[in-house]
Amino acid sequence: MRHHGTFGEDSFGRYAEHAARFFGTPGYIVGQTIVVLIWIALNSIAVIQHWDPYPFILLNLAFSTQAAYAAPLILLAQTRQTERDKIAGDNAERRHRERERSASERVAALRAETDKLTQLLESNTELTRQDKELTEHVAGLTREIHAALLSGK
Repeated sequence: MRHHGTFGEDSFGRYAEHAARFFGTPGYIVGQTIVVLIWIALNSIAVIQHWDPYPFILLNLAFSTQAAYAAPLILLAQTRQTERDKIAGDNAERRHRERERSASERVAALRAETDKLTQLLESNTELTRQDKELTEHVAGLTREIHAALLSGK
């Protein structure tokens, strides 16, 4: 399921996220450094025309403009990511609660089964005791009958 947060899935929001990701890459830093070095070199050694002589006011203006756009784009991307993280956290918490509930139900079922097994074991023990008593009683009666038969001869 796709996330449709505060800024939706519009192209501007996606662009903001792509730009914010790009601003944090080594490729961007290296590329910007190369452009600045070329800019300074061309303006320092230019024989005919210096379009941005030292102290490179135009270069500073370009950096200021870039920062003025980069900061809001980064904030927008962070807001969208925060919303996705919140939804993911909520989903994880919901799954955790469901697993806890399921585990509690399994524990309750196991306890019920254990109680049933305990009752069956107690019943079996009682029947075995009664069977032993009955067997002993029958054995006693058999001995009495046997003794009576032997004494009657």
